[in-house]
Amino acid sequence: MICVNDKIFQTGKALPGILRWLLLAVLFALPCRGEAALSGPARPPAITAEAAIVVEASTGRVLYEKNADRLMYPASMTKIMTCLLALEKGDLNTPVTVSEAAADTEYAELSAGDRLTMEELLTEMMLESDNGASVAVAEQLAPSVDQFSELMTERAAALGADRTQFRNPNGLPALGHVSTARDMMKISRAAWELPIFRRIVGTARHTVRFQSPQSPPWEAENTNHLLGQYRGMVGIKTGWTEAAGGCLAGAAERNGVTLISIVMNAINGDARFSDTAALLDYGFSRVRVAPGPPREKIEGTVWVHNGSTYKVTAHPRADVRHVLLDGETERRCSLRLDMPRFINAPIRRGDKVGELVLCYEGKETGRIDMIADSSMEIGFSPMAYVIDFYDRLLGPLLG
Repeated sequence: MICVNDKIFQTGKALPGILRWLLLAVLFALPCRGEAALSGPARPPAITAEAAIVVEASTGRVLYEKNADRLMYPASMTKIMTCLLALEKGDLNTPVTVSEAAADTEYAELSAGDRLTMEELLTEMMLESDNGASVAVAEQLAPSVDQFSELMTERAAALGADRTQFRNPNGLPALGHVSTARDMMKISRAAWELPIFRRIVGTARHTVRFQSPQSPPWEAENTNHLLGQYRGMVGIKTGWTEAAGGCLAGAAERNGVTLISIVMNAINGDARFSDTAALLDYGFSRVRVAPGPPREKIEGTVWVHNGSTYKVTAHPRADVRHVLLDGETERRCSLRLDMPRFINAPIRRGDKVGELVLCYEGKETGRIDMIADSSMEIGFSPMAYVIDFYDRLLGPLLG
């Protein structure tokens, strides 16, 4: 018997031999809907990495994970945080002179006395994975490398990557220098929001130009070999040490969907690339994005302590995009606001004051920052005073 579109056909001897064999060949070539229904979603790939995670970039919805909360060595994926802090705190046009300590760092490409802008330094660091460049960045932005590493850890915690501890800006093995695949995903997503970061990590080759006359320009080549090889690959950062194994934070875009993947402790340098490609293929096979309400249609309000007025309004940082998997439908998507009753002045326009929670069948699938529509200085407002009084009186009862 042969199944074709849920129908059963009895093949018999009534047909001439040659026609019977032709019919059998055609029937076996046709898909059987019953078999397709049994196959279900694509199976996760077998990977060598000890830990991994794949998410949709705009919401963080997890498409795959393996040991994602296991503490491990992040190797040079550490430089994602180094770059993020530099982009947030530094001036890209600031000239930086490479110190002896930076030049003497293991696997440094730069020489003592080299002088280049912060933007050139970050580009060289991220493409070539230059450990000395990371030290030069840290020395420029903090009194010491140790203090810069503390700033890295604090910023990670602020992003929700609270299991991560950084001991240096480059990922060279150090006691207590650890992270998880989930934490590295959170750090990568935060960095990915910055256009300059995306441009740097998506560059395959770059001519590094120096301000010091004795330093001729030279070509930096990205260590992420998937750029230009894997369809849609646009970043982010490789990593490798004997202790950490093969590591790679990858980002790829297809049909308006961006995925970010993390692999840690792949068995070798090549496996981190094949693992990443397999995981991204799996992610793209499962996911589609459905547009939700535009940001201007969603508004939240927060009461303000000690402000010049009593409240601030907020809208999502971006339009809503629902991430749907394996046959999910838009009608089961929902939204809810997660915002405090009160925040304290001062507030700057664009500050995060809450979150919009994206849900599917009531379960959280992602979050979008709610940002303040306007700035507010410390001051006095009669209405704020009254609301503050009742909040202090009733707050303990409301929870």
